Amino acid sequence: MRPVLTSGIPDRDASLRAWWASPLGRALVAAESELLGEALEDVFGWELLQVGAWGSGREVLAGSRTRRQSLLAPPGFAAGADIIARPSQLPVMSDCVDAALLPHTLEFVPDPYAILREVDRVLAGEGQLLILGFRPWSLWGIRSRWSRSGFPPGMRRVLSETLLREWLVLLGYEVVTARRYLYLSPWSGGLASGAGAARLLRPGITYPLPAGGYLLKARKRVYTMTAIRPRLRERPTVLGGLVKPTTRSQA
Repeated sequence: MRPVLTSGIPDRDASLRAWWASPLGRALVAAESELLGEALEDVFGWELLQVGAWGSGREVLAGSRTRRQSLLAPPGFAAGADIIARPSQLPVMSDCVDAALLPHTLEFVPDPYAILREVDRVLAGEGQLLILGFRPWSLWGIRSRWSRSGFPPGMRRVLSETLLREWLVLLGYEVVTARRYLYLSPWSGGLASGAGAARLLRPGITYPLPAGGYLLKARKRVYTMTAIRPRLRERPTVLGGLVKPTTRSQA
């Protein structure tokens, strides 16, 4: 399945920051912070790297249990960032990060698979990767495709969960958790943060909409090569310290 493209806008960075400050944007970031808090409960280690800004600061990193958390953001999203760099060129050594977080990052870049490969380079073996995305055929995906500026603003494409699973398998990952969320219309407004977060994360009788977003949690598997021993020449069977007689010895 090919990614669904959406058009960009000249000042998409400023528009996206303004959207994060809107009631719907604040409710979404709060809900995803709660969702990630649950997903990060069993993610330990020294370093968690968030690639791409999402929210006004470091909200989605709040639930991390690693010793350190670093936020890498491109120019224009410097608030709270530890590293200013392009996601396609991470200034990070290979195999040194215990966990990585991509909060809708792949939906805002020209080449999402290249970003995924770059994150794979810096992630250590058995490290964990968490990805947030919007579902293409949900109301959120439909609004994004029909919006000339993308929705949220500046969004380039909507990537399906199936496509991301295929990419992860190609890179040697095992998807260990998949959860769908975002049961609120993208046209909703005026949400209280608490009620909004609850409706975004869980379906209900009064809002039986299909999920608009998904969380994939995957582990980077490392497979070692098993040496095959050469087959040795068959040796005579030893019984009680004596060699079992063969046909030649009986002749």
